[in-house]
Amino acid sequence: MNSTVLSEPTAGSPLTRYLSLGVFAAVMLVAAIYVGSQLSHDLHVAPTSPTFEYFLLGIALLIALGFEFVNGFHDTANAVATVIYTRSLPATFAVVWSGGWNFVGVMISSGAVAYAVLQLLPIALVLNVGSSVGFAMVFALLLAAIIWNLGTWYLGLPSSSSHTLIGSIIGVGLMNQMLNAGNANAAVDWSQALSVGKSLLFSPLIGFGLAFALLMVLKRFVKAPELYAEPHGDQPPPFWIRSLLILTCTGVSFAHGSNDGQKGMGLIMLILIGTVPSAYALNKAVTPGETQTFVSVAHHASETLTKYATGAPAVASPRDEIEHYIQTKQATPATFSALVALTDRIGDQVAQRASLADVPQGEINNVRNSMYLSSEALRLMAKSKQPQFAPEDQAVLDNYHGLLDKSTKFIPTWVKVAVAIALGLGTMVGWRRIVRTVGERIGKQHLTYAQGASAEVVAMITIGAADRFGLPVSTTHVLSSGVAGAMVANGSGLQWSTVRSMLMAWVLTLPVSIALAAGLFWMLLKVF
Repeated sequence: MNSTVLSEPTAGSPLTRYLSLGVFAAVMLVAAIYVGSQLSHDLHVAPTSPTFEYFLLGIALLIALGFEFVNGFHDTANAVATVIYTRSLPATFAVVWSGGWNFVGVMISSGAVAYAVLQLLPIALVLNVGSSVGFAMVFALLLAAIIWNLGTWYLGLPSSSSHTLIGSIIGVGLMNQMLNAGNANAAVDWSQALSVGKSLLFSPLIGFGLAFALLMVLKRFVKAPELYAEPHGDQPPPFWIRSLLILTCTGVSFAHGSNDGQKGMGLIMLILIGTVPSAYALNKAVTPGETQTFVSVAHHASETLTKYATGAPAVASPRDEIEHYIQTKQATPATFSALVALTDRIGDQVAQRASLADVPQGEINNVRNSMYLSSEALRLMAKSKQPQFAPEDQAVLDNYHGLLDKSTKFIPTWVKVAVAIALGLGTMVGWRRIVRTVGERIGKQHLTYAQGASAEVVAMITIGAADRFGLPVSTTHVLSSGVAGAMVANGSGLQWSTVRSMLMAWVLTLPVSIALAAGLFWMLLKVF
């Protein structure tokens, strides 16, 4: 390690600190009031549920937001690590600034990542999320993720909240499969798990390689010695370097909110659908005009699918047939016959109402599950290109698929706000440990301005691209591997004790979270 000793990152002047905290507290208070009022309104207009269900709802929401709070320890802290370590911004202001851009990223996110993660769960658990098994599932995977995240945070290791959550989901799925041997619908969707696993595995390698290449390009074309210097005490860098680092911090914070924030959203939606289906199982923001369009498109989709069901007899249980297809990925004429029956049923049920908000409580879960199954079947057919639909038929089915997702895979605004609050509060509490690890404990020399900027630019681009394609990635792993790549490119060397600890956390996260979640799921099944 270079002999230069840096002081502990400071929070800035008292005026800056109090002003930043005051603004942050005011925003958090307004956001919390908004979240509470919206949830209260939704529960008020929904038919009365047993008090115990409301109790479970409250506990589950607190735990889900607790996961995002702990996520703030790890991932959002990485977003502010370089800007705090280089003294480009006072710590308190940097955290508030990052939280604001996380908030923006969360608010404009599409929800694609949220539901991509949930597709890992066995279809039977998703369809029966309101049962005792569903409650055990939600509590088990959340508690397992929080336990591992807290442990690695305490040790100052940049562990991945994404890996932890996905491992927890797989653990619940595996235990469910073991307890329901022979039931295909109880199995984990391993093809989806492989897809998610690839994005989590390759994103750190991409981060390392791109940061290495970017720093080499900078050294070749940007001849500014101050850019390659390391921080000196509490002295901030030159203005143009500060501006660059603040810009990259902003980009990473925004990208983190748009990707990582969605994982908590998906879990919260599972909780809401399971406890208050009358309010959240269907998207009540769909207007009467959009509802009538949906009915028309459903009839058109039914006519299109009928062409591919030629010769197939009527299926006794369309849902069972579609669930079987989702597990096997093998489409037959019977699959299309079942999909036609489900599409007709959905269209008829929705056509009887002015809008989705008017679907009776007794029919809501039935309609939602039919829509969810149809959407998953169409998604898999489009992904596998089996069968090969005619272009005009594929366009009709894509339109129908999009409307199904709009009706069932939605995120209320207040959920996004709640997740943003939790992320911001977590960052406020836990940034110090991660900042020191990123700045001093990855390379043998202190982090330079160019290395920090390179790592953050790469993280911003990688996470943004993953969000565009609905893939979950780890901000922690992308950024820390980017720092390592920049260190190697600069000839700074790596502290192998830290690298080994990070790799160990990376390797152990999946198996430990799988085991924790599986054990908790088994125990909670006894409780519920």
